[in-house]
Amino acid sequence: MDALILNNVTKKYDSFELKDISFTLPKGSIMGLIGENGAGKSTIINCILNLTERDQGEINVLGQTANHLNLKIREDIGVVFDVSDFYDSFNLLQVENILKEIYKQWDSKVFKKYKKQFSLPDKKRIKDFSRGMKMKTSIAIALSHQPQLLILDEATSGLDPIMRDEILDVFMEFVQDEHHSILISSHISTDLEKVADYITFVHEGRLILSSSKDELIYQYGIMKCRDNDFNNISKEDIIRYRRQPYEIDVLVKNREAMARKYPKCIVDPARLDDIMMLYVKGEEV
Repeated sequence: MDALILNNVTKKYDSFELKDISFTLPKGSIMGLIGENGAGKSTIINCILNLTERDQGEINVLGQTANHLNLKIREDIGVVFDVSDFYDSFNLLQVENILKEIYKQWDSKVFKKYKKQFSLPDKKRIKDFSRGMKMKTSIAIALSHQPQLLILDEATSGLDPIMRDEILDVFMEFVQDEHHSILISSHISTDLEKVADYITFVHEGRLILSSSKDELIYQYGIMKCRDNDFNNISKEDIIRYRRQPYEIDVLVKNREAMARKYPKCIVDPARLDDIMMLYVKGEEV
């Protein structure tokens, strides 16, 4: 069973439209959802969680349609948003007492484990926590009611590299048994290069690609050409191109094949940022 399936999901607003979004998150894996600010990442997450009513399309979460999620399935989904002030007036002991009554699957041992791992104090009010401590608290809560699917919206943004690395290790540990899955929206591509198995890229409400990370990182390339060499490249080999002051950057799908086919051009590996930049800023032939 796949953890998450979206088929042609569409949501229209006055000034923005999420259009025909389709992708699948296999069970036991991590998918990174990328795109510039305003691309539609949060709208997708809100549609999955049924916080926003979609206009068209189907969403299946852990084997159920998203608009008919029963209480058991809702407990099987852990959610972490970028900012949450819901528990600010309480300390962690008070928060746990509240959550024990909400979640039937609440596990105090797991919560205690993450409090210790994240160095979170029991009696300090959450409003006095740093941003990083608040984010760790949200992650500890999400993981302590034994979810099968974890959904995170910019959960590592604004955190220092050491703290991000610590949290990413927790995510990788979470999916190791191949029964848990994560959808993580982030604009920090280096985080996703470390942990993601799949990448889904949206731009201006449209799906650009949904692929395995290894295919993107190990097969895509940036071919650097002079004008004369660029003019000799077959149109079907060019995904996007962008003119730079002294060369033309060309996004290609198979860098080894392109290096053999166009020996006068240099073909470098493509990082996620490179792929995003050329799709957003580049031109089609």
